[in-house]
Amino acid sequence: MRTILLSAAFLAFAAGGASANEPILGKWRAPGGGIVEVTSCGGSYCAEVVSGRHKGKSAGRMSGSDGTYQGTVTDPRDDKTYSGNAAVQGDVLKLQGCALKIFCKTQTWTRT
Repeated sequence: MRTILLSAAFLAFAAGGASANEPILGKWRAPGGGIVEVTSCGGSYCAEVVSGRHKGKSAGRMSGSDGTYQGTVTDPRDDKTYSGNAAVQGDVLKLQGCALKIFCKTQTWTRT
């Protein structure tokens, strides 16, 4: 399992309340240089790659609140989905994806 998340992976989660003040909302730069924009969508958060090689691909959905989120992560390189979680602290997003809940990879994204 290579980098699960690439420059635009994100979470697809069960329904949760999406609030305009959630710290996850906005644009994030992934380690590969791509930009992912997270927006509110139907009570969850949707992520879409807005720059880089996978521009235009959906990177997933998530739910959670107050800087802590859980669900699944999609790798836009191969559209495979993994369980995952994310935590926002200021302008840093720590994103983790796991295959079989034991093979995990973490990336640190920064707000743009």
